[in-house]
Amino acid sequence: MTHDYDLFVIGGGSGGVRAARIAAGHGARVALAEEFRVGGTCVIRGCVPKKLMVYASQFSEAFEDAAGYGWTVPPASFDWATLIAHKDREIDRLNAIYISNLTAAGAALFQSRAVIEDPHTVRILAEDRTVTARVILVATGGTPWLDLSLPGIEHVITSNEVFYLEEMPRRVVIAGGGYIAVEFAGIFNGLGAETTLVYRGGEILRGFDDELRAAVRGEMEKRGVAFRFNVIFTSIERQADGLLATLSDGTTLAGDEVLFATGRRPSTEGIGLEAAGVALTARGAVKVDHEGRSSVPSIYAVGDVTDRVNLTPVAIREGHAFADAVFGGHPASVDHTHVPTAVFSHPELGTVGLTEGDAAQAFADVDVYKASFRPMLATLSGRDERMLMKILVDARSDRVLGVHIMGHGAAELAQVLGIAVRMGATKADFDATMAVHPTAAEELVTMRTPVARLRREAA
Repeated sequence: MTHDYDLFVIGGGSGGVRAARIAAGHGARVALAEEFRVGGTCVIRGCVPKKLMVYASQFSEAFEDAAGYGWTVPPASFDWATLIAHKDREIDRLNAIYISNLTAAGAALFQSRAVIEDPHTVRILAEDRTVTARVILVATGGTPWLDLSLPGIEHVITSNEVFYLEEMPRRVVIAGGGYIAVEFAGIFNGLGAETTLVYRGGEILRGFDDELRAAVRGEMEKRGVAFRFNVIFTSIERQADGLLATLSDGTTLAGDEVLFATGRRPSTEGIGLEAAGVALTARGAVKVDHEGRSSVPSIYAVGDVTDRVNLTPVAIREGHAFADAVFGGHPASVDHTHVPTAVFSHPELGTVGLTEGDAAQAFADVDVYKASFRPMLATLSGRDERMLMKILVDARSDRVLGVHIMGHGAAELAQVLGIAVRMGATKADFDATMAVHPTAAEELVTMRTPVARLRREAA
C-alpha cells in the first residue's frame, strides 16, 4: 500500500522534531503536526523560559554580594514587563529556528491538532482532511495535572500560564514539591515576592537524595521562602484583594496568584489512541517497548507521553534512536540509567546516579563521602550559605554509584560527572584526578575518608 508519508509525527516538541529531522535525513517522507508552537513545552513554556527567569531572579543576590567585594551598587529595581518582553522575543527566535530546521530537513509542517483514526491514518483537524503514513510517532509530551474537584481550581495558574502574567505577583502561593514548584519558589522569592510553598508530603523534591533535599529546603528558608508541609488545599476563593487559599489544617494563605505545580500527566487525551487500539498505562501514558513501539506495530511514542524518564534530553535521545532504528537501519535503544539531572532551585541541585537510600538497598557495602562548606564567593559577601557534595561508592568494587551536589554550578558539574559515572569511574579514579584550585569542585577529588560506611548484614 502506498502512503502519503513514511512517517507522521504528532507533536512538535524536542523529541518529535528530532525524530522528524533524523528520519528525513534517512530519506523518509516526513510530516509533523503541532497544534500550539513548534519547540514544545521545554522551549516554549518550560525549561528555557524558566531558566531565563532563574537568571533574572539571581541578580538580587548578586547586587547584595557585590558590596562585600568593594562595589557600591545604587538601589536596584526590577521591571517584570521588560523581563517578559525579552523572554518572549527569545522564545520567538527559538520557535523560528525549530520551524526552519524542520522544513530545511524536508519535513512537511501542519500547524494543527492531529487525531489518529486508524494505525495508518491521521486527521488534520485544521484542514479537515486525512493523510496516511506507514509509521505514526506520538510525541505529544505532558500537560499540567489539576484536581478539577477542588473548589476554586479555576482561579489557579499552572506552568503554562505563569510565563505570560501581565504583572508580577507580590504574594505567591505555590502548590507542589517537585522541580517546577521548587524552581518557581526560588524565582519569585528572588524577584522579591512573598513566597510560600505548600506540599502534601514532608519534604520537597521526592526522589532525590534525602540529605540534599533537606539541605536545599534549608537554604531556601534562609532566603525567605516559607514552607507548609503535610497539608493540602481544600478551597481557593477570589477576594477583592487577591486569592485566599484554605488548607486542610484550617489555616489560610493569601496571594495574588496561586500556582499549581502538582505534577504532569501524559498528553494522550483526544488524539485517537484508544480508538486505534494503542494500550495505555493507568496514568494514561503510551505503553512502549525498548524501541518505543506501542501495542500497535505501526505506532510508536517517545518522550514524556511514555512517562518513563520525563526529561527533554531523554526525549531527544529517544526520538533520534527511533528514527535511526526505523528509517536508518541502525537498531538502537536508549539507556535510561545514569541520567544526570538538575533542579534550578536557589541553590542549584545537580545529581547523577543512585541516592544514598537507593544505593543502600541495591548494594551490600556502601561508603558515603561528604563535604559541606561555605563557598568562596560567600566569604567576602558575608552571605550565610553552604554547599554540599556527596559521593556514594560501592565499597566492594570501588565504583562510584552516585554524585550529588548542592550549590553554585551544580547543574554544570552534574553534566560532566554524568560522563564519569556512566563510564564506571571508581573512587580511585576520582582520587587520582588532580584538583583545580581554588574551586568548589576540587572537593570532589579531595574527599578521602568516608563519613559513613553502610553495611548490610548477611542473611
